[in-house]
Amino acid sequence: MELLEIQELKIKWSALMHQLADQFDEEPDLQAVIFLIGVQELGKGPLKFSKDEKQDLMHIATCRLLSQFGYYELIGSDQEGWPHWELVKQLPALSLGEQDNLLKQAVIQYFEHN
Repeated sequence: MELLEIQELKIKWSALMHQLADQFDEEPDLQAVIFLIGVQELGKGPLKFSKDEKQDLMHIATCRLLSQFGYYELIGSDQEGWPHWELVKQLPALSLGEQDNLLKQAVIQYFEHN
């Protein structure tokens, strides 16, 4: 997938955040959006999650998001239905800002296609 230009990314991110703010009555940050995607990908609905499960949900979401760029591949689910991913292509060395931009673009694509 081709990466968006920074200005286009900012515009699309802002529009998505406004859309989510309308749904949730407040604008979520990137971490909250990643958590929501993790809950969605788990597919069990809104449950009470432990701290470790919340970290696992963030990992599931990150893997799912980066799978759009070929970095991860779904290898299946465990007995409790939690998806497991495998790194198939090494991520490039990125600054924190570049990491955020990559995740933001992946989030935008996720919402455009799901």
